[in-house]
Amino acid sequence: MYELGLFLILLLLGYLFGRRREAQHYRSIREREAALIHLPVSDLRRPMAPERVVKSRFVGGSVVISIDYFKRFMAGLYNLVGGNVVTYETLVDRARREAILRMKESARDADEIINLRIETSPVSQDANGGSVGSVEVYAYGTALKYG
Repeated sequence: MYELGLFLILLLLGYLFGRRREAQHYRSIREREAALIHLPVSDLRRPMAPERVVKSRFVGGSVVISIDYFKRFMAGLYNLVGGNVVTYETLVDRARREAILRMKESARDADEIINLRIETSPVSQDANGGSVGSVEVYAYGTALKYG
């Protein structure tokens, strides 16, 4: 009975603190996205006006976001019954948006970022790679400065 109580307390704490931290992170993302809205990002391979490009450089942004205990528990339940693992969708969304923001922040002086690519990788918690502990997202592209 003690183990069940401890498990439920940890699950509740994971839910409460995870939701709070996630809400704070989304608030930060929205504020930073609004501040960088002027810097367009696209997956185009070539600039629209190549004759105007005076400088180009590689830019990237990386983030690793941990999975909280509640999300891990809920994902285990989804694995039993099948379907979309909804608890991980917000995790991947936050990681993707954060990586793109970090890339944009590294190119504040640019006029545009083209050839956006995003790489995602799970980071295992155990040595056998069976349990996902975190997710890493790397966004990269080419920052252009027009003259």
